[in-house]
Amino acid sequence: MQREDNFTFLTEEPIPKVIGTMAVPTIISMLISNLYNIVDTYFVGQIDTQATAAVGIVFSLMFFIQAFSFFFGNGSGNYISRQLGARNRESAEQMASTALGYTLIFSIVLVVLGLLFLDEISVILGSTPTILPYTRQYLGFSLLGTPFLMCTLCMNNQMRFQGYARYSMYGIIVGALLNCMLDPLFIFGLDMGIRGAAIATVIGQIVGFAVMFRMSLHKDIIHYTPRNFSHRWLFVKEIIAGGTPSISRQGLASIATIALNVSASQFGDAAIAAMSIVNRIVMFIFSVIIGLGQGYQPMCGFSYGARHYERVKAGFWFCVKVGTAFLLFWSVVLFAFSDRAIGLFRNDVDVISIGIPALRYQLLSFPFWSFMIMANMMMQTCRKTLQANILAASRQGLFFIPLILVLPHCFGLLGVEICQACSDFVSLLVTIPIVFSAFREMHV
Repeated sequence: MQREDNFTFLTEEPIPKVIGTMAVPTIISMLISNLYNIVDTYFVGQIDTQATAAVGIVFSLMFFIQAFSFFFGNGSGNYISRQLGARNRESAEQMASTALGYTLIFSIVLVVLGLLFLDEISVILGSTPTILPYTRQYLGFSLLGTPFLMCTLCMNNQMRFQGYARYSMYGIIVGALLNCMLDPLFIFGLDMGIRGAAIATVIGQIVGFAVMFRMSLHKDIIHYTPRNFSHRWLFVKEIIAGGTPSISRQGLASIATIALNVSASQFGDAAIAAMSIVNRIVMFIFSVIIGLGQGYQPMCGFSYGARHYERVKAGFWFCVKVGTAFLLFWSVVLFAFSDRAIGLFRNDVDVISIGIPALRYQLLSFPFWSFMIMANMMMQTCRKTLQANILAASRQGLFFIPLILVLPHCFGLLGVEICQACSDFVSLLVTIPIVFSAFREMHV
């Protein structure tokens, strides 16, 4: 009865109620998940500028790891939601275990390669000679939590696409809160420095995985079992089709962050630290919009699978309006208090002077993010793979990477600070025609 009620809820109940119910847990999950990086940046920022920069440098690789977590989680989750919407539960169950198995295998490979080439990776990520010792410590320990992090995020997304966003957030919350409590203890209490921040994060990830797996045992949620693991090409194809937009979106964001760190390094460690802090602040706000979009996706998937296309469109515009209002509010607040926002993480005159204009330029494109993110998620959920990949790649890939290579040569440090805003405006021009073209293809 519960499964039927969930189908009815997602395909028939009022859209604000459905998206609100689905989005609140995912927004909380995204905010809490971002606390890993916010808290590490805050406490490590009390050490020195080089340690702060190291956390920002490692963040680009962690973002890359998260991208593959979402590749498997979103790729399988999109398929699961469509299959449940079409009343085909058996296929959905096989997909869930198959994707989690691939996630575990891939994560172990990443850990081995990361530890074997630790110094080389640290330099590629943008470490300067003065930052490298910190990066080596922080990254070396952080990699050990990769299998737990990736499996947790995969399960989180699969549960969310089933319509059980509330259960999916528990593992994320518990792990992040534990990390917040352990950070000051390990960094200062046990005098472990930046290494303590990494260890606290790994412990949080292990506990978070345990809680997430416990949530998956709920009677109405698809359970994981080795006998459902399959090598069928159908499942691999669906994971690739539904997951590549996540790689395009977050994988290219990781590459963009690396390119940003390398460009900023020309202007000193303070520039790397400043851009790292700006990214933390922006990503924390951005996570709310991601969470809102993730709350829309289960309804979008079920409704698309049930051929309720007008509901797909109405849900899209509802999320765009709510997200835009939220971003406009924070644009005004952060513009007015840019100095305090940057100074909260690192009270360094050079860092603050670089961070203020960088943050304010990014705020100029804030109001358009909701439209672009909802468009990307709708395309991904409706299995419009080409359009989804174009949208996912545009903001921090197709446009940002070329711009970050060119603008600093033309405008110096200003080129680094304005790069993301310029990329966002060009991405918006690409997004508009793709969205309305997709709407025209949806016929009742």
